[in-house]
Amino acid sequence: MPKSTTLTTITETTDSLFKLLDIPVELEIEKIEENTFTINVQTENTGLLIGFHGETLSALQLLLSLMIYKKLGTWVHASLNVGNYREYREEQIKNLVNRVIEQVKQTGESQGLPFLSGTERRVVHLYLVDNPDVISESEGEGRNRRIFIKPKTSEIQSDEKSSE
Repeated sequence: MPKSTTLTTITETTDSLFKLLDIPVELEIEKIEENTFTINVQTENTGLLIGFHGETLSALQLLLSLMIYKKLGTWVHASLNVGNYREYREEQIKNLVNRVIEQVKQTGESQGLPFLSGTERRVVHLYLVDNPDVISESEGEGRNRRIFIKPKTSEIQSDEKSSE
């Protein structure tokens, strides 16, 4: 499907969803790469659309993705961002991770992070990928999946012990 049709479909679908919800919005749709778009929404109803810990925002994004899929017949990754919440949340997560890194460096012990969504866990993993002092690992399943930040030295030490 031509790109302009995809962009038009995303715009019209997003606009109609918010009209059905009777929430006035201003939309800015940005193409990130092939089949990946960010839909930036500005509105006076920011809190209503974001919800508790971004749960409403995630639900709206899923609903919107399904609506777009139904119209296009192909999956398009459409990330919904209301009032720059995603950037704000990413900054909060990085600040939390920085505090935990300091604890790990001081104690030499692994530290668990509170529950984070899959997208938020990905932010942590990508943020720490080149960190010289710590590594991140996800443990658990489903709603119990958490990230643990561990010192890199313990990984090396456990590798050395297992080779003895």
